[in-house]
Amino acid sequence: MSQHDLDIANQTASAARADINDALKALGSTSSGPDAPDTTYANMLWYDTGSKILKMRTEADDQWINIGYLDQGSDAFRIFDDTLVVSSVGSQTGLIGDQSTSSWQSGTGTTESLVSPAKVKAAILANSSGIQKYIGTPLSSWLVNTNYTFNHNLSTTPSNVTICLTAKSSNNGFSTGDVIMLGSGYRYQNWGIFINKVNTSSVQLRVNGAGIRWDNPSTGAEFSIQNSTYWSLSCNVIG
Repeated sequence: MSQHDLDIANQTASAARADINDALKALGSTSSGPDAPDTTYANMLWYDTGSKILKMRTEADDQWINIGYLDQGSDAFRIFDDTLVVSSVGSQTGLIGDQSTSSWQSGTGTTESLVSPAKVKAAILANSSGIQKYIGTPLSSWLVNTNYTFNHNLSTTPSNVTICLTAKSSNNGFSTGDVIMLGSGYRYQNWGIFINKVNTSSVQLRVNGAGIRWDNPSTGAEFSIQNSTYWSLSCNVIG
């Protein structure tokens, strides 16, 4: 670390040589030190060892401009958050840094910027309709003659709900993981699984008297789905 006023005074040869060497050391070390040099010049560089920030003096020689952070622990140069990206004439074209969540969710900002995957998702959900969202955890245990409620957290009434039965194991021509989609429901006399009601926070399903009758996809033979022995119950929504 070395600093110098960079002005070589008239003096003896040996003293001038020492003064010149000190000035060169200051230039070579970017005037590094925990405090700013006492004598400054327009466009002068200074490495602030206290803050680990490389700085440049303004053309007016009245302020220091922060250029970047020197991570001495990782031996790496770091760019500051909220650094503007500009054209060759200084016009802003982007921003290296975060923007508020509201800016992403409004979908109206035009400034190019870094953004987290979570904010991209939030912006899509805030500005798009027709996004299918799975709601709730599939019910691995359910019975007939019972209402079941799924909280969807869309803050709006869904435009479409699809009831799903997912095979927990092989059953009547279905393999584990196969899904029967009942649309808005199935109802016939005392049989049925259907939507009882939908609102801005939840969907309520009703499993009626004897469950449902369905066809074996291989043989066409009818079979009954009346409980959770082989099937879990869930639903998807479209906002």
